[in-house]
Amino acid sequence: MGGAFFRRLPKDANPNPEQRIMIAIVDYKAGNLTSVLRALERLGQPAVITADPEAIRSAERVVFPGVGAAGEAMRNLRERGLVEVLREVARVKPFIGICLGYQILFEHSDEDGGVECLGILPGRVVRFPEPLRSPHSPRPLKVPHMGWNGIRFTRSHPVWDGIPAGSEFYYVHSYYPVPEPADVCAETEYGVAFAAGAARGPLVGFQSHPEKSGEPGLRLLKNFCEWKPNREPEIVEIHA
Repeated sequence: MGGAFFRRLPKDANPNPEQRIMIAIVDYKAGNLTSVLRALERLGQPAVITADPEAIRSAERVVFPGVGAAGEAMRNLRERGLVEVLREVARVKPFIGICLGYQILFEHSDEDGGVECLGILPGRVVRFPEPLRSPHSPRPLKVPHMGWNGIRFTRSHPVWDGIPAGSEFYYVHSYYPVPEPADVCAETEYGVAFAAGAARGPLVGFQSHPEKSGEPGLRLLKNFCEWKPNREPEIVEIHA
């Protein structure tokens, strides 16, 4: 697992077509890129951190991580000319959104007074209600949700093959997506039940941080790196 596999590609770099990028980690100034890269390094998966649209287009698969707020994230994506690129590649190649990168795949976020997001998946992102209560605690739950939660996969999929039911993943978030029911692939509960993951065509997304979730998270990332989805272009409808 040599470190030579991993580098940050300049935004205006012109990738050599003879040196195909295996995995592009999208750089839009939204944090946790190094954690994702290190997790891939541990798995021996070649990857680059890049904001270059052509590098993202040429990659075999795309990782779209993120922490922070939806408004700033969308501004950064627009400034870097990445909005249309992400809408394009999410239709035709393996693509995973993580945490904020999962949330802004949807049409709208209630964060920052309301933000129009990528619209790759139908649905909206909402804040945990407050006070947030659990039958297991006499006190209101804290928001943001920070900690470990068991996950329940609601349908089979190669990306979570071999991950035991109830495996715990690490979360840090105050908002969560409400996808169309047919797209929900995983659920968990923090005061309210919510969609811990969504999947459609070559696209998957998770609210948790698999790169910080120990062996279950590494297994999920390994499965993603080996996944060969059906790439019919009509599978993911891009919303204006």
